[in-house]
Amino acid sequence: MPRNLDTTLLRSFAVVADHASMTAAAQNLNLTQGAVSQQIARLEALVGGPLFIRDRSGLRPTALGERLLGKSRRLLALNDEIWADITGGAIDGPVRIGVPYDLVAPCIAPMLRSFTTAFPKVELTLICGSSPELAGRIGDGDLDLALVEEPVEAAQGEHLLIDRLVWVGARGGSAYAATPLPLSLVVETCVFRPAVMAALRRQGRDWRSMFENGGLDATFATVRMDLAVSAWLAFTVPPDLEILPADSGLPDLPSFAVTLHRPVRTPSLAAAELARQIRDAFARFKRTG
Repeated sequence: MPRNLDTTLLRSFAVVADHASMTAAAQNLNLTQGAVSQQIARLEALVGGPLFIRDRSGLRPTALGERLLGKSRRLLALNDEIWADITGGAIDGPVRIGVPYDLVAPCIAPMLRSFTTAFPKVELTLICGSSPELAGRIGDGDLDLALVEEPVEAAQGEHLLIDRLVWVGARGGSAYAATPLPLSLVVETCVFRPAVMAALRRQGRDWRSMFENGGLDATFATVRMDLAVSAWLAFTVPPDLEILPADSGLPDLPSFAVTLHRPVRTPSLAAAELARQIRDAFARFKRTG
């Protein structure tokens, strides 16, 4: 005899998985933490096992939870699509998304083009800024979605990707050997700056700022001309630049998480669909990267 899954339980399950937290999920769903906990318990009773375990980063799906999560997302997306179709709810209206400068070209621009082609009635606005700035604007409710780069151990949003922070220089360049080290970061508020400064201090390496607040293109130009080195996530490094090897003498840098953030309010259909496509784009990138 067929059994039915409650999409309300599945939606709460997916939101808890997205936020790795019952408390954050409850805020997103406009429910109490107790109500969300009860929903997860009901779903665990239905599927016959625990769906989450707790580790340093919060709640993480179990093997059973991972199996259920992907299929739950597909079921919820189909549910929302059917509901929009039968109620005449077109995917339209304004959506404001914030993206760090360095993530636009490698993974976001192609996805946004596909999204606007599929949903021409959506009024999409792309806002670029540093991760701390974008996180603040999400907190203020100024954005519908934001991608944020965060230290892995302190990441608050929905994890999309974890990648290593690397030193970048010109191919065949020598700026990395200069003393003091010429350093070029995109903006003074760059989220990588504290980690880079801490690594250089631990090594006792003198450095100087080549420039700040010049934008991504200007940073690329100074690195390409071998005037400075920079630090970016490995997957964002352009092919004409070089990830500096360990024997360059520069200190090791930590990994960072790319996370998806949403305001507390219930998302519009357009914002929810864009969030789904962002997840799918990063999932494809991880499989092929």
